[in-house]
Amino acid sequence: MLFKRYSKDKNTVEAGCDETGRGCLAGPVFAAAVVFAPDFSNELLNDSKKLNEKQRNALRIIIENEAQTWAVASVSPQKIDEINILNASFLAMHLALHKLSIKPGLLLIDGNRFNAYKSIPHQCIVKGDGKYMSIAAASILAKTFRDEYMLKIHREFPEYGWNSNKGYPTLQHKLAIRQHGQSPYHRLTFKSNIQLKIKF
Repeated sequence: MLFKRYSKDKNTVEAGCDETGRGCLAGPVFAAAVVFAPDFSNELLNDSKKLNEKQRNALRIIIENEAQTWAVASVSPQKIDEINILNASFLAMHLALHKLSIKPGLLLIDGNRFNAYKSIPHQCIVKGDGKYMSIAAASILAKTFRDEYMLKIHREFPEYGWNSNKGYPTLQHKLAIRQHGQSPYHRLTFKSNIQLKIKF
């Protein structure tokens, strides 16, 4: 069972925040922010990586309907190339936080680093998506929205297999890049990762 809150003060509005797609060769990085009421609870919530697709999609509906406010944002491959993937991840989280209809008093960030957002205090929590409900919910929204996006652009460039690899550096994906070159959705600064030696 995940923790409901980080702060003992129930008057503090907490927003959980997480991102997905940092290790991909193609596609945007996505981030989400979620605010739950202090008494919200759901026994099925967990780190998106520990859930299957059906579970994630079912929980996405619950989160969208029962969160006090939530938001999802993305940063393009071109912007990733411009500012690097770490800063792009922070930017995606900032963009999601900016879209929330309720201003948080505390940000719970999955991971060990974050660029401060405005003057709102934040707490970085390693593996926070497996510890706190709001971060787990953010991980689910970020994952499901990004997967949905990758399926959409797969129809435009089916040769890269994004319907299955979602842009991650699988052998299939790297072989497709070798054969077809890079698409407009590929991150050019990840070129060194793409050109890893492939044994046949």
